[in-house]
Amino acid sequence: MIGVLLLLFLLPLLLYIAAPQIRKMLSTGVCTSTIQLPGKVAVVTGANTGIGKETAKELAQRGARVYLACRDVQKGELVAREIQTVTGNQQVLVRKLDLADTKSIRAFAKDFLAEEKHLHILVNNAGVMMCPYSKTADGFEMHMGVNHLGHFLLTHLLIEKLKESAPSRVVNVSSLAHHLGRIHFHNLQGEKFYSAGLAYCHSKLANILFTRELARRLKGSGVTTYSVHPGTVDSELVRHSSVMRWIWWLFSFFIKTPQQGAQTSLYCALTEGLEILSGNHFSECNVAWVSAKARNETIARRLWDVSCDLLGITRD
Repeated sequence: MIGVLLLLFLLPLLLYIAAPQIRKMLSTGVCTSTIQLPGKVAVVTGANTGIGKETAKELAQRGARVYLACRDVQKGELVAREIQTVTGNQQVLVRKLDLADTKSIRAFAKDFLAEEKHLHILVNNAGVMMCPYSKTADGFEMHMGVNHLGHFLLTHLLIEKLKESAPSRVVNVSSLAHHLGRIHFHNLQGEKFYSAGLAYCHSKLANILFTRELARRLKGSGVTTYSVHPGTVDSELVRHSSVMRWIWWLFSFFIKTPQQGAQTSLYCALTEGLEILSGNHFSECNVAWVSAKARNETIARRLWDVSCDLLGITRD
């Protein structure tokens, strides 16, 4: 009995001590590109925390002019000053972007296009997870509205600038959770049935379908696009779910740091010679397998058309 109690006492302590090594073993993908980015311009959504912050920091470290596109400008300014101090790069700028409001998205894009002549890297990183049923300012279900439709509109508004700046890249942060996702066109806004967990999975599947269809449409333009699974990362993504926060805490020894979680996004944004793999999904800095639903070109094209209709974009 004493031995069991001693084990129960020592096990958490041993895991705590071993946590950095455990995380290192579980995080096999590392972006090894040495490319520098002076004169390049990047936009990272949700860059005031977590993976987005680490992605923006690394791009700034390499000399890029980086826009932190954040809903919370005050937090964004604090992060911008931190990145400026750490990297010595003063070209780290904060701009308001609320992906739950198409007016905010259009205002961000309008101001950015008036301010910048180029855009070389767009990282669609921001997201929400397991929200109670709620809607965006435009009446979209929150997961589909923010994670998919918000980034769909932002990319649409910036695509000509990306083409003008080619070679350029779009990186969409998705998730392994897409395997549980389905695109229910008759229930896209969760109006008939809703599960917070599945709604997240559906939106992550939409990210991959969007990436694949975008790659098809951009073929030959010099703009390439990739979706990524960052891994299970210690971030604010689980802030809406007390259950998920508990699970995150319980398995915190095995969860990646934001810096580790940013590696695949950086790999897809920076690695030379990746153009031939446009449209693919990546995990641990390697091409990753996706579900049959994520490979369905018919669903991808229909989702594109439906997204255009919902956002008031003319189909092409």
